[in-house]
Amino acid sequence: MNDATAAGPPLTHAEIRSIIIGVLVAMFLAALDQTIVATAMPTIGAQLGDFEQLPWVVTSYLLAATAVTPLYGKLSDILGRRTTLLIGISVFMIGSVLCALAPTMLTLIIARAIQGLGGGGLISLAQTVIADIVAPKERARYQAYIAGVFAASSIGGPVLGGFFAEHLSWTFIFWINLPLGLLAYGLTNSLLKKIPRHERPHRLDVIGAALMVIATLCLLLALTWGGLRFPWASAPIIALLAGSAIFWLLFAIRLKLAREPLISADLLENKVVGYGTAAAFFGMGVLIGLTIYIPIFLEGAYGLTASQSGLALVPVMVGTVTGATFSGRIMIHARHYKRVPIAGLLLAIAALLIVTYALETLPLVLLVALLTITSLGLGTILPVTTVAIQNSVSAHRMGTATGVMNFFRSLGGALTVACFGAIILSGLPASGMATVNIENFASVLSAAGLSITGIFRWIFLAAASGLAFSLLTFLMMEERPLRSKLG
Repeated sequence: MNDATAAGPPLTHAEIRSIIIGVLVAMFLAALDQTIVATAMPTIGAQLGDFEQLPWVVTSYLLAATAVTPLYGKLSDILGRRTTLLIGISVFMIGSVLCALAPTMLTLIIARAIQGLGGGGLISLAQTVIADIVAPKERARYQAYIAGVFAASSIGGPVLGGFFAEHLSWTFIFWINLPLGLLAYGLTNSLLKKIPRHERPHRLDVIGAALMVIATLCLLLALTWGGLRFPWASAPIIALLAGSAIFWLLFAIRLKLAREPLISADLLENKVVGYGTAAAFFGMGVLIGLTIYIPIFLEGAYGLTASQSGLALVPVMVGTVTGATFSGRIMIHARHYKRVPIAGLLLAIAALLIVTYALETLPLVLLVALLTITSLGLGTILPVTTVAIQNSVSAHRMGTATGVMNFFRSLGGALTVACFGAIILSGLPASGMATVNIENFASVLSAAGLSITGIFRWIFLAAASGLAFSLLTFLMMEERPLRSKLG
């Protein structure tokens, strides 16, 4: 099942705008479902009568979505963007219906995994479609819209989830995906037939894909369970980490032996793809980690409510979008487009070091201001790495390169969240380990007479270190002139 193989007349500005709106709606679907469930989880647990398995409502989606992200990139190079995107939207909508109708916690968890199988490709496919219709020199401006989608989902998701759970029904957090999915389907179905195809014989390395998915799942399960469900040194965690290492080794061997590997070695050896992906890995990891843990710190250290900490996070999200918009605009006109993200990362690192040093005496307003500066600087790297990576590969490998980048971004987020969690848990007394979770650890600390500020000082220092690695790899990324034409 292939899309049209030949490009028709050039797309008009109105058609390009409609396609971009459509793929951004598709991207919003995937991004929203990573956040909208959080505030509805207590209601879901109460109505389905199962609190023990409740975290898997989030985990099953993230595991499935992360594991299949690079597969969608490769499939889009084989089947075409339109076919692959519509498959992703369809699977996501089917999963949403199954979630809304789930009678038990187990069926909801399985349905969420199906949702993830669809949602895992929507973000990278949206970026790839934009790359197909907009030349690299103009593409950076649209990356700011992508940052806006993530910011809107980060802020709007918890608000919508709480509203639906409190005033309507928790099932509405899944039913809302149907009109959004149909909108994305309608906006992209016919117009995507007009985008250029770059035919090249491809085959999907099924064995390599299976090895990579298993390796990823083992690693993410270890990161999810480590320190919470099982101690880090326990047999299950060690077995998962060892299994992940073995399957990654087998995957590396498969890359050498396969006629057309899932990820070719020369793609990773590309000095833009390799170093750009590494920079995005560390940068996105810090962004996701801080987004998750900052509200917990605000509630524990400043006594804010959940809604107040969410509002305090709004300037931080706006900072990310502003930074991405600014660097995207500069990238269009500047030959040396790396300079702005370099300055932005230096600014972000400096702000985090100030927070680390003065955390105990910082008033809330100043803390939020410094974190906003951090997100502003961090946001500058996101569009530049995406466009630079896409600019460095041929058109027929665009989907694969974009999928690989997004896979490592997601993996960076999972690793960073796990590392931050390990830092927090390392400061807990042994007596509190059995009952601690992300929601109650502040009260556990207080009961033990420990300082949340002391522990979070290490979190912010770790975040600064992560951005330092992002800066180092970004400096090593080759700066190639942006193409002014498609192809």
